[in-house]
Amino acid sequence: MRSDALLGFRFCPIHMKLIIIHKQKSITANGEEGLLRSAISTEPIAGVIFGGLTSTALPHPFNSKIICAIPQEWGVVPRKIYDQTATFRQSFSSSRVKMISYSENMPICWDPPRRTRHKRWVALSNGRFATQINNELLGKVLAKTQADVLAANAKPDLLAYREKVRLTAKGKVAGFRRFYADSVEPAPVPMDWPHYIFVKTGVVDQVLADGALPGSFSAFLERCRSATLTICAVNVAGVVFDLETEDGLLNFCRTRLAKIRNSKLEIRNLDTISQDSRLVGKVLLGKNVHIGPNAIVVGPTIIGNDAKIEQGAVINSSIICQSALVPEDQFIQNRVVRESESNRKRPGRTTRNNSKQVFYQNVNSSGQLAGQTAFRTWSRFSYVRGLKRIADILAAIMVLIFFAPVTLFIALAIKLTSPGTIFFKDKRQGLHGKAFNCVKFRTMAIGADRIQETLRIVSQVDGPQFKMTDDPRLSAVGRFLRETYIDEIPQFLSVLLGQMSVVGPRPSPEAENTLCPSWRDARLSVRPGITGLWQVCRTRQPMKDFQEWIHYDIEYIRNLSPKMDLWICWQTAKKIVRNFVSQF
Repeated sequence: MRSDALLGFRFCPIHMKLIIIHKQKSITANGEEGLLRSAISTEPIAGVIFGGLTSTALPHPFNSKIICAIPQEWGVVPRKIYDQTATFRQSFSSSRVKMISYSENMPICWDPPRRTRHKRWVALSNGRFATQINNELLGKVLAKTQADVLAANAKPDLLAYREKVRLTAKGKVAGFRRFYADSVEPAPVPMDWPHYIFVKTGVVDQVLADGALPGSFSAFLERCRSATLTICAVNVAGVVFDLETEDGLLNFCRTRLAKIRNSKLEIRNLDTISQDSRLVGKVLLGKNVHIGPNAIVVGPTIIGNDAKIEQGAVINSSIICQSALVPEDQFIQNRVVRESESNRKRPGRTTRNNSKQVFYQNVNSSGQLAGQTAFRTWSRFSYVRGLKRIADILAAIMVLIFFAPVTLFIALAIKLTSPGTIFFKDKRQGLHGKAFNCVKFRTMAIGADRIQETLRIVSQVDGPQFKMTDDPRLSAVGRFLRETYIDEIPQFLSVLLGQMSVVGPRPSPEAENTLCPSWRDARLSVRPGITGLWQVCRTRQPMKDFQEWIHYDIEYIRNLSPKMDLWICWQTAKKIVRNFVSQF
């Protein structure tokens, strides 16, 4: 039976998604029109923005509704924006997207879902923020929570490959921890509209006032509390673009333009564009755009309707809003130029923006964040992903068939000489950090792992591994199995399942891999192996074993080849024969 906690968004719990542009954000502190309002009023920028918001915010089933609500006072025509959005939207074609405008409270055309055995939610998305969130984590939270209303914010600090530093009360560094997976954490209920609000479909009517969503977040919370609904909040790993800021709007539009095919970047009214001008890269032009002689526009750049680029101007990676003017010989880089701003500029003035670029990530095809990792990759038809896997399967089948007659005798010997199970299994990290159960014949007494820490003071090697010549935890049969490497035979089942390889880095638990990030990323680029370069080359010199482990693992990943794998197998075979003979 499937558990809701494991469903995530595989069976999408979102019944309806509402993207709301809250009108209180439309005016800046100095009384000027907000940046998002200017962008949404500009064709074709509005299409790029809403195309992205409806495509990447959250996954949705084929029959779900997506409603985009815009303040009526902004003076934009919903149908006109919808026509632009349809060009740049990459969500499911059968999804129903609707653009509406609202005055005070936002009316919701509520259509309750049919009965379903899974919890379903209505998602309210804050249109000011474009997020790329870990949907799998969020789906697990929605499946587990007992709350009626869940507020969620995307937090870059919770993304994988981040380090958190722990400080003492005096501000000194006590230690640090590196996170290799996206995470989620509980949070206090925010004071203003969060990035997302999820409301259970069964209580939606209780949070509405006369069929409409309250205009302020405080009024929304008051409605929830008066209806005695439980509210909780979480922070989820994700990337956030604040569309009211210049950096946020620029970076979000860059990610959207990168996904648009060149055929969609149409140039209209060619008679208004000088033949002496140059357009380089992805440049999206609106209607009636004038570009003067010797002007250069470098993409990704969006130029709105009726904008004018005068002679000799240079524009690089920028957004030029509707009816804006770029004066003669002006240099614009990483900027958003609005009509009100361009009217204040004097001809000949040169502006540069050397501000720091905002970090952003893309979402991969599975809906998860595409993190930056140091894993080495190989092409589909390379040795690592093709011939090596075939060789692993053939070798595993032959070894398992060869040792099948003696497996029963090994199991009886373990059972008769030591109480406990026949096999020992432990969680290890495989390819790209995926956990699996590493299985061996049991060679030690039950509870040996708990005794290891008390014996670590006499360990003969440095680093996280443990080794001593006369380990008191070994049974008589176990010592023979270890010396002859027979205890490794069950690992060939893991090779058949694709969890391990015959040759590769030693399979290690997460606690060992976290000790050296670059080493971890290298060794997890391939499947762990039953044998490997470190096992056949290590010298066991005092205080150098861990250094050799790191060196040989990285050396193996760097120079991986059929010749190296065959050499390691030959050296391992000689070692096994030598150790087996020495037992008699």
